Amino acid sequence: MIDVTALGGGTVLTIVTAIVVAYLLVIRRWSTAGFVAFAIAGGGAANELLKSTFLRARPDLVAHLTDSYSSSFPSGHAMNSALTYLTLAALLARTQKNKRVRVFLLAVAIVLTMAIGFSRVYLGVHWPTDVIAGWCVGATWALTFALIAHALQRRNQIERPQAANNPS
Repeated sequence: MIDVTALGGGTVLTIVTAIVVAYLLVIRRWSTAGFVAFAIAGGGAANELLKSTFLRARPDLVAHLTDSYSSSFPSGHAMNSALTYLTLAALLARTQKNKRVRVFLLAVAIVLTMAIGFSRVYLGVHWPTDVIAGWCVGATWALTFALIAHALQRRNQIERPQAANNPS
């Protein structure tokens, strides 16, 4: 569970985001790269703002199986993994013609996000409500930015997705 929870930590999410942004820059998708970086960094800042607003103590029912130093609500791992993995999956899914590939990408993001949230409760560092709130806010953030990206693409303010050559 410690390894699963690490997939939602700041280091891994930053590396994944940096790789995607770098890839977008390499393929000269400047506006999309900036949009992705802004969406994910903004979500991280929103999480910090929420944590500093609620200042909820972490559970003390069992010994924590990992170190945590910030407040408990909402779960940063749950929120940040939801907003990062779901945003990136939505971005990738828009490049695919094949519906099964789109569903697969979104399913992987959802399962990964859920596993990370469950790991936080298992490790004793979050209440279930912390994780549920993190999932809800992170998923809402990802959906909002997916809709914004779609609107910006329709107005040609960021690059349109280039569909991969997949058989339908």
